[in-house]
Amino acid sequence: MDYGKQGANKSAKNMPRHKEHNEKGTDKNPYGKTAPKAELLARMKAAAEAKKKG
Repeated sequence: MDYGKQGANKSAKNMPRHKEHNEKGTDKNPYGKTAPKAELLARMKAAAEAKKKG
């Protein structure tokens, strides 16, 4: 019996297991558009404040 032929197939190398919710080309992450650093810092500060408050 060839035990190597049992079970699930091996997945392709360097491929994600699932489609990510933030993959390129979606509404949340359109192609060719990077968020400015100021916007990122503002989101991080807002998250930190929300975490501090409760």
